[in-house]
Amino acid sequence: MAQRSGDWFAQAEHDLGHARAAASEVRFDWACFAAHQAAEKAVKALHLHHRQEAWGHVVARLLAQLPPVAAASPELIDAAKVLDAFYIPTRYPDSHPEGPPFSHYGRFQGEEAIRHAGAILEFVRAALAGD
Repeated sequence: MAQRSGDWFAQAEHDLGHARAAASEVRFDWACFAAHQAAEKAVKALHLHHRQEAWGHVVARLLAQLPPVAAASPELIDAAKVLDAFYIPTRYPDSHPEGPPFSHYGRFQGEEAIRHAGAILEFVRAALAGD
């Protein structure tokens, strides 16, 4: 099987760039979702780097399932839990009691999501470089 961790991490960086661009266009719902996607793909890259399969979209669980040599801190797992809360409700109108998803997200959530995703990408970048 080909080693594709680099491809997954490159896409994670691209997705984080998309999150930043969406935030600059005041599309904070998409900034939050793209930040989640960036973190998910980065962590999956680290799993692949360690020859592990990783399934699902829960970034906190994906971080917790890393091998001991690449263990994530409890603080990073908590940051991932914030991102996980953006996976579905940023996109589906029936995820909120009323209003379209975009009306529930603002600069605060967008910047928080980008910050947390950036921390996860930095953790993964360092772990990939350390091996």
